[in-house]
Amino acid sequence: MHLRDGLQTHATVRQRYDHLVETGAIERDPAQERIAAALDRLTDEISAKRLAQKSSALGWLFARKRETHEAVKGLYIHGGVGRGKTMLMDMFFELLPVRRKRRVHFNDFMADVQDRIQKHRQARKNGSVKEDDPIPPVAKALAEQAWVLCFDEFSVTDIADAMILSRLFSALFASGVVLVATSNVAPENLYGDGLNRQLFLPFIGILERHARVLSLDADKDYRLEKLARTPVYVTPADAAADQMLDEAWQTMTHGAPTAETSLTLKGRQVVVPAAAGDAARFSFADLCEKPHGARDFLAIAGRFSTVFIDHIPVLGEGKRNEAKRFILLIDTLYDHHVRLVVSAEAPPPQLYVAKRGVEVFEFERTASRLIEMQSRDWLEDWAERQQVKGQTKKPEGRHGESPVATA
Repeated sequence: MHLRDGLQTHATVRQRYDHLVETGAIERDPAQERIAAALDRLTDEISAKRLAQKSSALGWLFARKRETHEAVKGLYIHGGVGRGKTMLMDMFFELLPVRRKRRVHFNDFMADVQDRIQKHRQARKNGSVKEDDPIPPVAKALAEQAWVLCFDEFSVTDIADAMILSRLFSALFASGVVLVATSNVAPENLYGDGLNRQLFLPFIGILERHARVLSLDADKDYRLEKLARTPVYVTPADAAADQMLDEAWQTMTHGAPTAETSLTLKGRQVVVPAAAGDAARFSFADLCEKPHGARDFLAIAGRFSTVFIDHIPVLGEGKRNEAKRFILLIDTLYDHHVRLVVSAEAPPPQLYVAKRGVEVFEFERTASRLIEMQSRDWLEDWAERQQVKGQTKKPEGRHGESPVATA
């Protein structure tokens, strides 16, 4: 801990950022440093509000009824893919000395909101609640759960979400909720071509009144530059390969916390053994030795932009079912332009050694695609597609999120 601007704080985003620069994990960038400074100022403001809340519960009760200019103003950080937005926000979230905080992919937050609204309407129908309008109780419950909300990939593509955002966030901000968000687009470009956009426009004003809008206009795509120096197909799949993939995982996730999560598909779960941000990591056995089908792979491709697969074996006659799933998996990841990082027992043309069956011919396509997905052209195209993905595509699955402290 240290003193800064007269306030005792925990380790700062800038300190964590400088450490990554000093260890060679990232390159120093003035635009990122400006965002780090803004996040540290916000930490100070939140900490001061938290101290005021603790010192006088009654005073805090009255403060919540005052004008919104007295509330802590959050941050909305926008910029291109690979500029470091998520890395910086994750540092802020980890270091923020607040227990009631929540970090979640924005689409998954809105899916949670829609689920809560549906449950309230069902409860109203059953007579267990009396309030007709579900927005106030839903917003109240969300604010009680977390008063600092961190959203990754803030985008609006669903009309059902667009139509409730103004009322929902007005209620959240009135409850003292502080918003920190990353996005590929500036607020005025949210829901740009959406149906009935004029009904959505008031939300933009509400957002800009309650969050400072900052542009992370770095000139380089650091993820792509780093990836260009990182092997994405490692063979053989031995201990050295494990270490290389571990290092690549740390590079691509910027050391963000990794946790198991799951995707919900019509009442069942697809387990993701390791997830951090928009990256997921599986073993070959996780994906291809279990009874997964096309819908499962589509959910993975829809949710994650980067997929790691460890320990792809050489496949023969006795592994036809596994080979079929692997062919389908690679086709799906290729079609959705997902970045792929793997360790394998052999180069792509030597992964399938069976001499008969339709899989022999289908695997030729798979090998070709595995080779293409290692190329610089593929990675550059991936980066360009990621630039617009947040504006045009809503994931099919659910994103894992950081736990919410309830104390």
